[in-house]
Amino acid sequence: MKKLLTGFALGASILTLAACGSEGGSSSEGESSTLTVGASNVPHAVILEQVKPLLEEQGIELVVETYQDYVLPNQDLDNGDLDANYFQHIPYLESQIADNGYDFVNAGGIHIEPIGLYSKKFGSIDELPDGAVILMSNSVADHGRVLSMLEAAGLITLDPEVEKTTATIEDVIENPKNIEFDPNYEAALLVQMYEQEEGDAVLINSNYALDAGINPLEDSIAIEDSNSPYVNVIAVNAGDEENENIVALVEALKSDEIQEFILDEWGGSVVPVTE
Repeated sequence: MKKLLTGFALGASILTLAACGSEGGSSSEGESSTLTVGASNVPHAVILEQVKPLLEEQGIELVVETYQDYVLPNQDLDNGDLDANYFQHIPYLESQIADNGYDFVNAGGIHIEPIGLYSKKFGSIDELPDGAVILMSNSVADHGRVLSMLEAAGLITLDPEVEKTTATIEDVIENPKNIEFDPNYEAALLVQMYEQEEGDAVLINSNYALDAGINPLEDSIAIEDSNSPYVNVIAVNAGDEENENIVALVEALKSDEIQEFILDEWGGSVVPVTE
């Protein structure tokens, strides 16, 4: 991997400086390394900051690169600018692999962010009027997810013959309120649409909601169940999942300390995966 670099001395002069106690040298006799991970600001980068000391104890320097979108982190992983990324759930990862030919694998599931429906105009899902317009992401990988959530909330019914994770708007067979779905927005823009009271309700991914100071549990009018299959994972290039630094990262993220931090920090708006 491009950035899984050992910290061995580069020459005799560097070794000499280190032996003499230079401030810039390392006093460790073991191997040190750098691990660069791309992440969404919240909660992913926040969680990774908590992991840094745990990896440092193992001689691993964790560098976190933050992103505001869902495209560049995979491009940068593919071209070697990142050793791993941590921002996407499994269906999105699978769709990206299928669409772009990425040779990525899931190195471990870390947490779930329940997706929510938000409205500045109506206080509950029952208050949505006939013909209400719901804004949603243009990420087709999320459509089955949000439609399944709306079905569970009693707003629509999906074709029972369709796999729910791949359901599309065309698979809605019962729509008693004649809801109009508008799936034409970048996921990162949906918070802005909500704040500007565009549409009647907006479906927002929890990482964007949390980053904007929106509490999914308190502010949504409907929210996905926490047993969602949309687990956020550490993605790496195939073959790197067994790299010792990647294994150490996943183990640290799944540690009791980090799981407790996730629960304490977001109070159920982000749910750690224990398997």
